[in-house]
Amino acid sequence: MSDLQCASTLLIARHGEAEYETDRLTDAGGSLSLRGREQARELGTSLRGRRIAYVYCSPLARAVQSAEIAAGVLGVGVRVREGLQELTVGAYEGQPEDLSLFRETFEAWGAGDLSATYDGGESAERVVARVRGALESIVDLHRGETVLVVSHGGVMGLVLPRLVSNLPDAHAHGRVIPNGAVAELLADADDWRCERWPDQGDG
Repeated sequence: MSDLQCASTLLIARHGEAEYETDRLTDAGGSLSLRGREQARELGTSLRGRRIAYVYCSPLARAVQSAEIAAGVLGVGVRVREGLQELTVGAYEGQPEDLSLFRETFEAWGAGDLSATYDGGESAERVVARVRGALESIVDLHRGETVLVVSHGGVMGLVLPRLVSNLPDAHAHGRVIPNGAVAELLADADDWRCERWPDQGDG
């Protein structure tokens, strides 16, 4: 089997628990709490037997810190990859945290309308496209290998079911992905499949 035909394994993890400098909505900030740092170490330890070739992560601090800790345990390198970052808060930047601001749009996405947006935010179509592009570029670099990708719960739940052939698009709608939990995807030239989806007991 050629490298182009060899399946790649993507272990896509949500970052560890984070503490924020503000209780207002923001795309920036978020450093790992003590518990988050422990979750990142546990993530690395849990994957020691998987022969991880490399670790990739979102550019947001909580993902970078998680990736660096896990990679240190695994003894592999880390690279930041644009496109893996969390959903933006759009025009609600700086407002008191209130998830009801996004409810109508999230419900539309869950019902299949990926063109819906909130003020200043990305459509689900755009989010899926950017995350897909980032993951495809990683797969292209690591044919036949296993890589760890540290990202965020929102984009994982929205995008990953829509990349694979064996889950319904709204599989994760209304379900929280725990910090440190891992989804396992198998990707080759013909198909992407989810081999394992994180449940509420993970992380």
